[in-house]
Amino acid sequence: MIQPIDQVKTGKKLKMMLKVAGYDVKYIQEYLHLSCPQSIYRWFKGKVLPSVEHLCALSKLLNVHMEDLLVMQGENIVYNMVELSDNPTTKRLLAYAKHFQNAA
Repeated sequence: MIQPIDQVKTGKKLKMMLKVAGYDVKYIQEYLHLSCPQSIYRWFKGKVLPSVEHLCALSKLLNVHMEDLLVMQGENIVYNMVELSDNPTTKRLLAYAKHFQNAA
């Protein structure tokens, strides 16, 4: 059975990953050659998913696999972020966030 993508969680994850990497909406807009930033905000809000071309470009920018940008229904965003982090401090902070998210 194919597990559907959670658009809202994917949007939150994209926003979080880009912010942690130090990229703002204006930079992403220029990097993807978008005429306006509205589509990026729609991704962040979970209204729509980025196109395959945009996912590919974002994955190269963030140095992750395209699949790592997506959150499947039932998956936890923080858990995925812990797995992706190479920085020990960031990994520890995300592990704490995961712990508190599970406790809530």
